[in-house]
Amino acid sequence: MTEARRSTGDHAHAHAPAAAGPARLAWTLGLVVAFAIAEVAGGLVSGSLALLADAGHMASDAAALGLTLFAMHIAQRAPSPTRTFGYHRAEILAALANGATLVAIAVLILIEAIGRLRTPVAVESGVMLAVAIAGLVVNVVSLVILRGGRRGTSLNLRGAWLHVFTDALGSVQAIAAAVAIALFGWTWIDPVASILIALLVVYASWSLLRESIAVLMEGVPAGIDLEQVRAALNGVPGVRDVHDLHVWSITSGFVALAAHLVIDDAAGAASALRAARACLAERFDIHHTTLQLDVGAECRYVDHP
Repeated sequence: MTEARRSTGDHAHAHAPAAAGPARLAWTLGLVVAFAIAEVAGGLVSGSLALLADAGHMASDAAALGLTLFAMHIAQRAPSPTRTFGYHRAEILAALANGATLVAIAVLILIEAIGRLRTPVAVESGVMLAVAIAGLVVNVVSLVILRGGRRGTSLNLRGAWLHVFTDALGSVQAIAAAVAIALFGWTWIDPVASILIALLVVYASWSLLRESIAVLMEGVPAGIDLEQVRAALNGVPGVRDVHDLHVWSITSGFVALAAHLVIDDAAGAASALRAARACLAERFDIHHTTLQLDVGAECRYVDHP
């Protein structure tokens, strides 16, 4: 079989811009660290587990923001002979670490809360309420600084945003618990609020963990149907068959594709290549492509999805 093999890579990658720059992250980190210290003091003075749980979560926020900043810095390093795609996956590793940290903190909160339900502890509701309100203000300010993280395509940034968002909801829970204790003397509401915070943290971190693992396992990115991509390439004029088709993410917003295209004749190779690249860019927003053209009879192959 006569074959002509060609590869192409559209190297003008349209990487997703960070929704919040390093300066915003640094400001948020400073706010979170300062208030985490104040919240630990407030939790110890008031005896509130909800506040201490929230303080622990804010400490994890600080670590998450620091890790996010570090990963963003590392990701900007240029590719090398041993890291041909560069260091983009540092951001995915940071997102995975942030998600795992959230789950670990939630488990610790659950264990302590169950112990408090069995052995109730007196809580100073006034101190608890004041610190919780201040915490909510700090978290809302942080969310404003990190605006865009909720819908940003960066898993790394989304991990940092989730830390702050779930902590804001934790402050709301602590405020509600403090009010209930002050009005009705329900000390049991404090550990119950902590359990709700822990469950919320697990729920919020699950999608982050799932998406981070999917990128590291080089799964097909969310929103892309592999069979639709195959059908679109099969519909390109001059393309007879498509095999060894692979689509994966290098990092958030950086999708790559590799495939073999069987074409009718070598004379139409250049036009088929251009049409295939245009199809992938316009229909699926895939710009980093490596396409091998096989000219002649259909190839025998085993396709690995």
